[in-house]
Amino acid sequence: MTVQGSENSSRRGRRSSTMGGMPTNDMPWWRWRSNVRSALHMLSDPDFQRACWLAGREEYGDVTDAVYRLVEDTWLDNWSAEKYVGTIFRDPQEAALVDSAVLRVLRIMHEVGPDALVSVYLEHPGWPEAVHAARDAHVRLAAGDGEDPDVPPQTLEVLRILTRSA
Repeated sequence: MTVQGSENSSRRGRRSSTMGGMPTNDMPWWRWRSNVRSALHMLSDPDFQRACWLAGREEYGDVTDAVYRLVEDTWLDNWSAEKYVGTIFRDPQEAALVDSAVLRVLRIMHEVGPDALVSVYLEHPGWPEAVHAARDAHVRLAAGDGEDPDVPPQTLEVLRILTRSA
């Protein structure tokens, strides 16, 4: 299945409505994409992890919450993101980058356990590699949605409101 980008849209040059700048109508399963993007955003930002997760700021959840958003609806812990090209992911490159991030993060989660303290994740020797893979995926998906990958992550409540409102 091929999904046309907004620049080739049959909507005669109109951009679709947006969710915080992200087009909501050009990807069929945009709510799932939003959750994956939110998780990758948080997993890819070490400054955010120290300032929010280590500080215990509940409005952002924790590492386990991010991993859950990454795989909950998509089952990316059971199969490749390639399965979702055209529905959640725009192209095979996005899917490959997401797969790389998911595998690295899940490997750490299985080693330390889902209930481990945030510091255990952040001190894991494989964490920098997982952060780098999440960053690569996050940047690619943000660019595909026409957003700046360097803006701070949104709270979980904002994510819930935005995905509920469209």
